[in-house]
Amino acid sequence: SAYDVLLARGFVDRVTDEDKARAHMRDPAMAAYVGFDPTADSLHVGSLLPIMALANIQRSGMRAIAVVGGATGLIGDPSGKTEMRQMLTRDLIRGNMAGIARQLSAYLSIDDVRGFLIDNADWFAGMSCLDFLREIGPHFPIRMMLNKECFRSRMDREGEGLTYLELTYMLMQAYDFVHLAGARDCRVQMGGSDQWGNICAGVELGRKVHGRRMFDRPVRCSDDLVGVTFTLLKKASGGK
Repeated sequence: SAYDVLLARGFVDRVTDEDKARAHMRDPAMAAYVGFDPTADSLHVGSLLPIMALANIQRSGMRAIAVVGGATGLIGDPSGKTEMRQMLTRDLIRGNMAGIARQLSAYLSIDDVRGFLIDNADWFAGMSCLDFLREIGPHFPIRMMLNKECFRSRMDREGEGLTYLELTYMLMQAYDFVHLAGARDCRVQMGGSDQWGNICAGVELGRKVHGRRMFDRPVRCSDDLVGVTFTLLKKASGGK
């Protein structure tokens, strides 16, 4: 199993269900993905860990998906941040995505057969605000969200705290996972340990909506999703 390869190489920090991860990641028909937000035109050195995890699973025979968040990049991930990220323009995000795509292509075979580079704006751009709120919002109790470390640490700080805009990031990433499960048979999401809350939200959303309809389409393949996180690469000071 590709999971055992990652485990032996010291990648794995936490996993939502190790048995499922091992089973999914030995099946070449399934896929795993990592999301990258285009906040700059280059990834940082800490991104090398999830990139190499994708490269390892691709070498093992699984399909690897890199999601470059043209939609989530407009929001900004609050995980690990002490304040709201700078808001980027659509043009700047498009330029950043092009730079990141070039970098990912140096490590992954992006051939639309065993490797895919996908923009989550493909499914979010045409979605109305009302549709988003009605279809996804009811599955996310505020108490549950505020108990997540990525939000709780911001709420406890002095200053403006957390904005409604940033709260929506978790909902969007969770739906990314559910969408990819149905569209690409992608049952595994991987990421840094700071993504644990977001990844678990996707696993839970899949469990809640499996077999139902969302956005006038049946929800498939989402009842056994698995999240795997990796230890963050940190500076001597302890920061990312």
